[in-house]
Amino acid sequence: MPIDIRALRYFVETARLQSFTQAASSLSVTQSTISKMVRQLESEVGQPLLIREGRQVRLTDVGRVVYARGQETLGVVHRLTLEVADLSSLGRGELTVGIPPMVNLFFSPVVSAFRQRYPNLGLNLAESGGKTVEQQVASGELEVGATVLPGDSGLELATRQFAKYPIWVVGPRKAKWAKGKTVSLSALRDEPLLLLAEDFSLTRKLRHAFLEARIEPHIAAQSGHWEFLASMAAAGLGTTFLPQPLVANLPNRDKLAVARLTAPDMDWALAHLWSPGRYLSHAARAWLATCEEVLGA
Repeated sequence: MPIDIRALRYFVETARLQSFTQAASSLSVTQSTISKMVRQLESEVGQPLLIREGRQVRLTDVGRVVYARGQETLGVVHRLTLEVADLSSLGRGELTVGIPPMVNLFFSPVVSAFRQRYPNLGLNLAESGGKTVEQQVASGELEVGATVLPGDSGLELATRQFAKYPIWVVGPRKAKWAKGKTVSLSALRDEPLLLLAEDFSLTRKLRHAFLEARIEPHIAAQSGHWEFLASMAAAGLGTTFLPQPLVANLPNRDKLAVARLTAPDMDWALAHLWSPGRYLSHAARAWLATCEEVLGA
């Protein structure tokens, strides 16, 4: 059964984003092109792969199998392309690095140093939640990335920590907990909470901490943008959690109360990651070496 690689790529991106519109934007093509290629793949497979539900889609049973194997196939094709291109030199080529949105502020000096050393090497920064970055590196879609520890141990990725910071509680000045320099998780039992989206590592850590403390969190809203969470907190809509470096740059600071989270103490540890058993291109190795030099360990 011959399968068109481009159709497979368009299907995988649509399934990952659960949207034809978002997949079209991600791949810089029209939505009609995405729909056409997905229909072509369904014709080649002989089974429906996606169930259309308004603006969103979900996988059929066959679709789940094709999605999983499709990620593996695209990973193999990507690695083949890298290894062939890597036979040349760092004088040309392209590298894509996966970085969670909250971590990207650390990488400006790394990007600057990397571009100065390798001016003809294309560098793309792909922003996704830490969980997504880990999966993309594990599948071979990306060679290197960054995440918040602990990562998914089942993916067997190599990690190198480069920073660690405490977690702070941020909320309106009128909040009940806003009187001390520290606050426990139990003191937030009845507070409306503003959390990052579920694919953020910090949210996974907080979910686990609430579970351990036998607390049912009252979640008022979630967002993938920490600035929006801070803005909602300043407007009195609830309490959020942010790592120390972000707290230092908060807008509307005069409208906010901040305190370090204790009981339990919780850290935000950042790490580079790559697959230890897979070929790393010269570009990927140069990126890790530049990170090591600029950011340290």
